[in-house]
Amino acid sequence: MIIDRYIGRNVIYGSLLTLFLLTSLIAFIHFVKEMQDVGKASYGVLDALAFVALGYPKDLYELFPTAVLLGSMLGLGSMASNSELTVIRTAGLSVARIVRSVIQAGLILALLVAIIGEVVVPETERMAQEIRASALQQKITLGGQQGLWARDGDYFLHADNVYPGFHLSGIKLYQVDDNGNIKAISHVASAHYRNKKWILNQVSTSLVDDKGIRVEKIPRETWDRLLNPDLLDVVSVKPQNMSAIELYRYSHYLQQNDLDASQYKLAFWIKIMTPLSSVVMLLIALPFVFGSQRSTSAGHRLMMGLLLGIGFYVLNKTLNHMGQVYGFDPFMSAAIPVFVVAIFALLGLRKIH
Repeated sequence: MIIDRYIGRNVIYGSLLTLFLLTSLIAFIHFVKEMQDVGKASYGVLDALAFVALGYPKDLYELFPTAVLLGSMLGLGSMASNSELTVIRTAGLSVARIVRSVIQAGLILALLVAIIGEVVVPETERMAQEIRASALQQKITLGGQQGLWARDGDYFLHADNVYPGFHLSGIKLYQVDDNGNIKAISHVASAHYRNKKWILNQVSTSLVDDKGIRVEKIPRETWDRLLNPDLLDVVSVKPQNMSAIELYRYSHYLQQNDLDASQYKLAFWIKIMTPLSSVVMLLIALPFVFGSQRSTSAGHRLMMGLLLGIGFYVLNKTLNHMGQVYGFDPFMSAAIPVFVVAIFALLGLRKIH
């Protein structure tokens, strides 16, 4: 329907324009911050620009709900100021019918943010960390899809994944002699740092000597040295930068090994709720748009949108952190802010005649 497309175009255009302006400002702030590190080791201006550019999708993802709120209030508010919403209602379309058109546009935006968070952000964040870590650190090398390489004495270490909390997975250890010949190759399923020691799980070591190759398998082994834990803070994949599938798999792995998986479960549910929160932001904007009609200026609508966006952000972050501190259910910690805002939005819509 023509009206559906027209309303959807205003909502989507306003949201994307607002998103571009917000993320451009944030990207500039990030670049200024990165300039403080320019000149350290081999970290140059081009490295800083690449790091900020690769971090741009993450900013898009995190600011998406707020941008949808502001953009929809401005786009629909412009229609209200021009009496277009009044004309549409006079033509016979109910408020519920207009809300349906807005939600259809919201579903498109929700799909877009889901793709960004699930496909784009994990890859660009790994690439950004690769550039920054390779330029600033001399003891580690990141190879994109090839994971982490590090050296400690006569050991060369490769890990497929590096997670916060000093966790490694998919590890290969190569031990060499003074002539550079391989003495042993160890395959380790996972390792984590606890009580100043490294605990290696499912270790399979191939020992190479004059007699040939022999294999030793150990379910669990403890090492005093494996990799300096301080280096991992530079290259670890933060939960919020992982895809929902990765979060689900890794939290399941942590549970199986009796490790704390709460932050990964919370990050998983936040990933699920973020697209939904974009639709909820549209709903919360509608009562203000219909209620104001022509009487409210664009500046007033922008201020209301900012206050609502900040309020939602603070409520969301507060409950997320409280959930981790007090051990709340991760689903409830991620879902309650969205559900609370949705309830207020629906109550507001009921008052529109």
